[in-house]
Amino acid sequence: MCPEPASASRPVAMASPGVALVRRPIDTAGLLRAVASPSAGGNVLFVGTTRGVTDGVGTRSLDYEAHEPLATAALVRLAAEAIARFGLVACAVEHRLGVVAVGESSVGIATSAAHRADAFAAAEWLMARIKREVPIWKCEEGLDGSRRWVHPDIPAAGDGVPTPVAGSPGTRGAAR
Repeated sequence: MCPEPASASRPVAMASPGVALVRRPIDTAGLLRAVASPSAGGNVLFVGTTRGVTDGVGTRSLDYEAHEPLATAALVRLAAEAIARFGLVACAVEHRLGVVAVGESSVGIATSAAHRADAFAAAEWLMARIKREVPIWKCEEGLDGSRRWVHPDIPAAGDGVPTPVAGSPGTRGAAR
């Protein structure tokens, strides 16, 4: 497994109602409850799960680390931006930290809007922005015990090893 982060024993980081970093399974029913409203004609729940194979390589688990204060603030900012941009009734986000086994949820996003198209568009926009902007890093553990830090927007080098993000675990130098 990837090295245990020093913050593993800390409790859930709750930023505001509906936005949290958690060290437990994602509460999908709770996310939907958080966005429920008589004003909403569309409620969308996106759940990102750990898949067993990535680019033909077997995965045992993912291990997520974060700069928790910055990650929490970024999630709050993105949720507020999604509400304003898409005219949402409500928005809720939970992202796992720590080890997440294959088949388990890594992230949950719930949105509600007067119309379903806005709720769907907001959920997709949020997931893309979370991957790009929130300081959460994932270490992928292969079935062979190998480990590598992965970032979705960094192309792999010629040897198949992703280029690390400056400031991410396992790198030295400038912060992200």
